[in-house]
Amino acid sequence: MDNAEHGTRSQERLIADLRQVIENAEDLLRTTDKYTSTLYQGARAKLEVALVAATAELAHFEDEQLARMMEATLAANAACCDQTGEARILRAFQ
Repeated sequence: MDNAEHGTRSQERLIADLRQVIENAEDLLRTTDKYTSTLYQGARAKLEVALVAATAELAHFEDEQLARMMEATLAANAACCDQTGEARILRAFQ
């Protein structure tokens, strides 16, 4: 496995891990909304701020991943001289 492939897998794992953290944080916020003490509300407010930042970062990572995938697809199409959609599909299943 080369460095680019390893980097892509690491980024995919980071994205998956970040999605899981966001889901867990959202669950935690939903299940603790009944606690009204100042301590809980302060912790919830901090978690909400972190959740907004994590969600924005996840969107950024996903956008970058999509751009890389599109670039790789265009490069493969050019390298294989795929001029039609049919040629691209047939190459994908070879």
